[in-house]
Amino acid sequence: MQQKITPVIICGGSGTRLWPMSRSQAPKQFLEKLYGSFSLFQLTIKRLINLNTEYLKISEFILVTNEEYRFLVVRQLEEMSISSFKIILEPTAKNTAPALTLAALEAQIDDPETLLLCLPADHVIKNESSFAESVNKGLKVGLLNSFVIFGIPPDRADAGFGYIEHSTDQSTIGNYNVIKFVEKPSLDKAEAYVLQSNFKWNSGMFLFKAKLWFDALSKFKPDILDLTTKSFNARTYDNFFIRPSEEYFNQIVGESIDHAILEQHPNLPFNLSMVLMDADWSDLGSWQSFWAISEKNINNNVFVGDVVSIDTTNSLAVSTSRLISLVGLDDLVVVETSDAILITSMKKSQNVKDIVNLLSLNSRPEVNTNPKTIRPWGWFDIVDIGDTFKVKRIGVSPGASLSLQKHNHRAEHWVVVKGLAKIECDGEVKELNRNESTFIPKGKLHRLSNPTSEPLVIIEIQSGDYLGEDDIERFDDIYGRI
Repeated sequence: MQQKITPVIICGGSGTRLWPMSRSQAPKQFLEKLYGSFSLFQLTIKRLINLNTEYLKISEFILVTNEEYRFLVVRQLEEMSISSFKIILEPTAKNTAPALTLAALEAQIDDPETLLLCLPADHVIKNESSFAESVNKGLKVGLLNSFVIFGIPPDRADAGFGYIEHSTDQSTIGNYNVIKFVEKPSLDKAEAYVLQSNFKWNSGMFLFKAKLWFDALSKFKPDILDLTTKSFNARTYDNFFIRPSEEYFNQIVGESIDHAILEQHPNLPFNLSMVLMDADWSDLGSWQSFWAISEKNINNNVFVGDVVSIDTTNSLAVSTSRLISLVGLDDLVVVETSDAILITSMKKSQNVKDIVNLLSLNSRPEVNTNPKTIRPWGWFDIVDIGDTFKVKRIGVSPGASLSLQKHNHRAEHWVVVKGLAKIECDGEVKELNRNESTFIPKGKLHRLSNPTSEPLVIIEIQSGDYLGEDDIERFDDIYGRI
């Protein structure tokens, strides 16, 4: 008989510590080829699929994200030919405890006794067989009505992680009793914990029955349970998406899973157990952690993209569009995108979030917008911009279509550089091949589509007195954005 597990993936985080590659509109979990051939989100999905055996069945995915990322999620699932999923859209960001509560409410509709396997979407796990072994141990513990947290053996003193103190004795089915949590200790304390065998990193991965979560919320955070339940009960449906009520959800005081519930231990209304996961894990929480898990050259450097170096050691350089040249450096991080460059010492790379906060205070667009902006129909990036013009490169996915729209402040010139474009403008429909062009006058209804199974790329030249992305009036849209 197969035991069913319902996977819950929390994928609404902004990943600020990997700026400038990770931005609020395109965070690290969805970046293509940040680590390997798939995004971190897709690697999480693949890891779960591989858990399926004759004894264990991974049921329909429950994904919790937000409006901004909804089409990124759908697109990356479709790229993997995943068709069985539910996407819950948080009305506002309220941290992980309300997000997990939404998922648990949805999961118990089909099976009140199902076990939930809750995973963040942005982890790297190199040893998938050890991951699967730990999940199977956790399954046995979870079936005994314990709440399971997966602990990672620390390989260094790191003040950026939470720590779990656990019993020294392991049970016959492979779990340890949790003694206490320590949330991001001082470096001195972290160094002391690493020297002790009964301290592990808190991975942020959990396995439990939904009823245990509701029992704990009812005791310690009844406001979160009440408002989230009211929001969920007033939900609406929109194609792939489940939309809880904003009215109730916006009233929630957001908290993390750890702070809201797990740190209440030992007063929790259930047994809290830790299962060891020694699976070559990283949360990619900084550029230093990216360097740590990456393959290094003879000088202990990690170079990605167009990088040359002389007399440089123990460093990371990531180039996305330009040559990076390094001379006589050590312990350095350099990350280049087309609109921003980060330079920091390796040891200070955790503090990148402070730069992001500073940029936010100054309303800098580099915090939010990525040079390559993802849309449900494809993507665009900005090649050049001036007071009265903007040049874009636009990629339209096979079979995709932009909305039927008009602009009140700008005209557009389109040149096809790859593929075949279908153009609707002012009631006229035509097709353009490579090297052919057309003009879209200001105020005219128009639509761009890709009718083929191959990618379409065009160059768009905008001209007008206002070139903002909000100068779009939509009249028809297959993605429901009207």
